[in-house]
Amino acid sequence: MLRLAYAPAWIAASLLLLALVVWGSLMPGPDLPGPPNVDKLEHASAYALLAVWFTGLVPRNRYAAIAAALVGFGVLMEFLQQAMQLGRQADALDVAANAVGIGAGIVIAVWRTGGWAPKVEAWLSRN
Repeated sequence: MLRLAYAPAWIAASLLLLALVVWGSLMPGPDLPGPPNVDKLEHASAYALLAVWFTGLVPRNRYAAIAAALVGFGVLMEFLQQAMQLGRQADALDVAANAVGIGAGIVIAVWRTGGWAPKVEAWLSRN
């Protein structure tokens, strides 16, 4: 993790973000109307957001580890969906959508947003 003045707050926010993804992944819910496979866009978007978030907290040489951890997290969510038998099913295409989102998030981080947390902290200290 980068040296951050508000590291405990960033860690708490990270855990909350992961908890929201766990909740969204495992809670049974109604199938919302919409185009077929729109959930793949939801998966890609959520995991892109996670990748951008976590790349803001770590040095660039840790981006591959972030990507691997997020892929593992997504695979775990699919296994848990299948194991819990609460109306959700594991889907390899969900894992693929997660991976696409993670890849996009890493590209965005390398291109523009990586290491954003220290910039936010610097901004907070000025205001």
